[in-house]
Amino acid sequence: MKKAVVFDNSGTLIERYRVIKDVINGNIFTDINSLDLIDQADALALVVLQFNTNKLLKLDQDILISDVIKEYNIDFDISFSTNPVSKAEVKDILDNEKSTTISDITDGFGILREKISDMELCNGSALIVDMDLGVVAYTITSAGRFFPKVFETIETLKSRGIEIFIASGDRKGAINRLANLLDVPEDNAYGTVSTRGKCEVVSILKEGGYKVMMVGDGLNDLLAFKKADVSVLTIEQQEEVSPKMMDKTDYVIDDIFEVTMIDF
Repeated sequence: MKKAVVFDNSGTLIERYRVIKDVINGNIFTDINSLDLIDQADALALVVLQFNTNKLLKLDQDILISDVIKEYNIDFDISFSTNPVSKAEVKDILDNEKSTTISDITDGFGILREKISDMELCNGSALIVDMDLGVVAYTITSAGRFFPKVFETIETLKSRGIEIFIASGDRKGAINRLANLLDVPEDNAYGTVSTRGKCEVVSILKEGGYKVMMVGDGLNDLLAFKKADVSVLTIEQQEEVSPKMMDKTDYVIDDIFEVTMIDF
């Protein structure tokens, strides 16, 4: 039987560094899990901007994000929400948002650079939109670097004839670059997929005759965990894990290379 391993990205392949800004009161956090934050509310949606946000540094920092999105025709996708949210609903809010500025995103850049000097790997920005209030409640700026044994893990799996896929809520351009670095075909890399989208990737592979292992670390992997033949929760990121994940996984690992030791 054909076998496939589907990897999440941030927190799974990439050691993630994240800065979250509370737009309303200006507080900045580096120790909050954005998915847990959204999961604890009913009206929040994680909106990923399909844009290399390093370019924002060249613009007036007081410009509204809504104006930048319109001027540069920046696309976006909804990566995670507890309740169904349509792109049209989010677009209506972003078109009329009058408080969030470029600086609400770029304020996190300096903090990230203290952690990782090269922010080109899986860098990106997202907005957490409060659908009830019709505002951007938080901004997220993130960057990352490979966990130490990622390349060795991928090559070992390939040597056994196992096909590699990536399904991530992160920016599409960043995921394509990640695939290129790992020598994974871009057709096997799915960027800015929702929780349901990850599940659909696993479903399609199973329908195509694959036995599928799903490897992830967050709540947006939960449906894919349930659908996969084998689910693997990685805690290498060393963040608190939702009990919902612990209940739905077959294996828990703290080093990505342990994936190669699981027979499936």
